[in-house]
Amino acid sequence: MSATLASKLIQFYQTLLPLGQLPAGTKILFPQKNKEVMLVVKNFFDKYYNDNNVRRLLFGINPGRFGGGITGINFTAPRQLRNNCNIDHPFGNSSELSAEFIYEVIEQYGGPEKFYNGYYISAVCPLGFTKNGINMNYYDDRKLQLAITSFIVDNIKVQLSMGFKTDRCICIGGEKNFKFLAALNKEYDFFREIIPLPHPRFILQYRRKQKDVYIKQYLAALIGE
Repeated sequence: MSATLASKLIQFYQTLLPLGQLPAGTKILFPQKNKEVMLVVKNFFDKYYNDNNVRRLLFGINPGRFGGGITGINFTAPRQLRNNCNIDHPFGNSSELSAEFIYEVIEQYGGPEKFYNGYYISAVCPLGFTKNGINMNYYDDRKLQLAITSFIVDNIKVQLSMGFKTDRCICIGGEKNFKFLAALNKEYDFFREIIPLPHPRFILQYRRKQKDVYIKQYLAALIGE
């Protein structure tokens, strides 16, 4: 019997190697190296990915301090992990904007079980970064981006080897994240199509009144319209 996607994802994080030389002042955010976090991550994967179904990928940017940086699960803050996924944990009840938006989309899609049965939310860079205690995106520093590009390529290849669909994927972050991922895709031919969507933080910070319009945009991309 072939390994389940849950076991492949667990192994991915257990064998993920921290990066080497980074620009001065840049620190790595790697919550899964914490045993307490990894136990919760295993519970999440076992709940939603303990099968061999073939799913599609969504790619965020990289984990941030208040969502995946706490729980080890992309776009899932402690509140959503407990309230939406019904997974208990010791991380408190904090939330963050991106997780709030993503889980509104997930609930309107049909709930976590239906959503995760068809999708896995990854990140272009599976490790996050901080500088001076503040979240940092991989593309915020040109030197950082250059230093980690091969790491990003290698880990996309590892994830694709798990058997995800490659006809299309969704890129969360329709400007810089999409531009970078699209350039890699042109070189390595990972996916036939990449669908860019505005980042949830941008939506809730600057376009909150149009939130329902953006939720419909996400749902259309997920359904394949």
